[in-house]
Amino acid sequence: MKQLITTFIIALILVGCNCNVTQNEKEKMGTISEQVIKSTIEEINANQTIVDVELLERGVRQTAAFWMKQDGTEADFKEFCIANYIAGADARYELFESIQTDLEVLFGNFNKMSVDLKLPLHVEGKEIQPIDEIFGAWDPSAHFTDDMFSSKIAFIVTLNFPFYTLQEKNDLGEMWTRTQWAYARMGDLILSRVPAEVSQNISRASSAADNYISNYNVMMGNLRNESNEQLFPDGMRLISHWGLRDELKSDYADKERGLEKQEMIYQIMKHIVYQTIPQQVIDNDEYTWQPISNKIYKEGVEETVVAEPNTRYQQLYNLAKASMAADEYCPTYPSYIARSFDQQMEVSYDEIEQMFIEFINAPQVAAVSDIISARLGRELRPYDIWYDGFKSRSSISEDLLTAQTRKLYPTADAFQNGLPDILLKLGFTAEKANSICAKVKVDPSRGAGHAWGAQMRSDKARLRTRIGADGMDYKGYNIAVHEFGHNVEQTITLNDVDNYIMNGVPNTAFTEALAFVFQMRDMELLGYNDDNSDAMDAMTLDIFWGCYEIMGVSLVDMRSWKWFYENPDATVVELKETIIKNAKEIWNQYYAPILGEEDSPILAIYSHMIDVPLYLPNYPYGHLIEFQLEQQLEGKNIADEIMRIYPVGRLTPNIWMKHAVGKEVSTVPMLDAVTKIIEKQ
Repeated sequence: MKQLITTFIIALILVGCNCNVTQNEKEKMGTISEQVIKSTIEEINANQTIVDVELLERGVRQTAAFWMKQDGTEADFKEFCIANYIAGADARYELFESIQTDLEVLFGNFNKMSVDLKLPLHVEGKEIQPIDEIFGAWDPSAHFTDDMFSSKIAFIVTLNFPFYTLQEKNDLGEMWTRTQWAYARMGDLILSRVPAEVSQNISRASSAADNYISNYNVMMGNLRNESNEQLFPDGMRLISHWGLRDELKSDYADKERGLEKQEMIYQIMKHIVYQTIPQQVIDNDEYTWQPISNKIYKEGVEETVVAEPNTRYQQLYNLAKASMAADEYCPTYPSYIARSFDQQMEVSYDEIEQMFIEFINAPQVAAVSDIISARLGRELRPYDIWYDGFKSRSSISEDLLTAQTRKLYPTADAFQNGLPDILLKLGFTAEKANSICAKVKVDPSRGAGHAWGAQMRSDKARLRTRIGADGMDYKGYNIAVHEFGHNVEQTITLNDVDNYIMNGVPNTAFTEALAFVFQMRDMELLGYNDDNSDAMDAMTLDIFWGCYEIMGVSLVDMRSWKWFYENPDATVVELKETIIKNAKEIWNQYYAPILGEEDSPILAIYSHMIDVPLYLPNYPYGHLIEFQLEQQLEGKNIADEIMRIYPVGRLTPNIWMKHAVGKEVSTVPMLDAVTKIIEKQ
């Protein structure tokens, strides 16, 4: 599940200036002439002992790139740079320390306000009121950069701690000291100058999409097959897509009616993608529904289906439009695609696309599918993309697992109190386990669950998962263990890193990787120890098959955004049709030969495609990292390795991985390992 990362979008509301300056002129950045830039550099260099002239020039030029007429004349620019450039190493470090201390105060409290304002939307409790949605959509940090630029703090940062490109970080970073890395990350602070109104629109659209997804539930006990039989228990309420997917996975253990249940869930997913799902059955237990024939009944009487009116794609459309409105204010990364990959992931779109295509087109896929088919005793179906039989839990009744988790964790407080024991089982000392868990707060989630990290050391990370009236079921527990992995990463990389500005990981794939490491051990944490000597092989095949699934989903997300940028005037209907078209094309090329059924739209079912667009590539990238981490962890104390690896903080992905496992992120280790397993069959 996603980690809700607080990204403080740099925003600016235009302030007043001379009446003879037009609005367009006020908004134009980079108004300083080349002559003034050069003379400014020369004068600073002449008046101070400059150790690094290249750094000086970089800082002056980047400051000039953001300067607007409202910030002052060219003479004002020159005077500002001369007065505020810090040449001495000691004085520069003092400036850096002051800025990062103040940033922790700002970012930490912005984050805490967002967490608290969204509590009614994210956490089970009173019925959501319209005012809750308004407050939850409000972004406390929307005016952050407005204030930073109007006070000229932003220019002090760009002048003294200039930005380095991803290529430069990768080329130079292995030789940098920790202080040089911290200075470079300070340079990442000011990369855009987005109007606060645009920033707030993004926040509103994002909150609306998140609220839509968080309340998209299917009442499974109200489903009927074509013989009017009930297959799922009363009260089962599953969120799309995660709950549906996890139920489908658990049905492999049902030898009597599991296949029929899976076929029904598959039809539900297709209805959601096509928007043929009856609007009446979404999060509503007043109707029974036959997904195969798509008929609904109320008190035994058939009623007319009113299909959901493309609401799913309208949410994405609104969020995409709001995000694209920021493009013109982001000169370094001038598209949402560039900001998602080059800025946030620090891996290029092309590199990710090539990596994923090579993987899902690898010959190992067909060989592993043959293993799955032999185990199931049938030809594969599209939903076998979620085959779960490599995990030991697949042979254990979920009812038994749920009975155990409900007994252990009847309430959120019980799970809260059980967190230290989880860390003890993973090898943490009691002191460290208690220290980490004291920084984590468990809440019962309205949605599928998520982890939301703190942004100041005095605050706590939040763990949200579903906890029913009867206690935490196995699905909720499985998600909770995943989210707790996020919380452990969030807490370590905030509290154990040397500089606040270096807190976190290179990108969200790296926190997903640790979450996967935790989730992979959920059965072990329940006391089911797998003594099978082939456990590593099973884990490898499980991760491999998970990558195969989510890489295709990610490619749908990526190509749909690429199309939207090529067709910015497209309608909601055209966006919907394109997403489905992309899903079918990718399916037909890479999945139908393995899983059958031409033109399946199933790759478009993922909810994150709607509420956190272009987040999905972090999952398979995270799985690749996870596998390399698992290889590193094998035979070692997990806790010791986590504490060696994660406090290094936010390096670039490849430099972080070299520190962690000695190699860059790659598909090769997993593909090679799968090949060896296949050869043993």
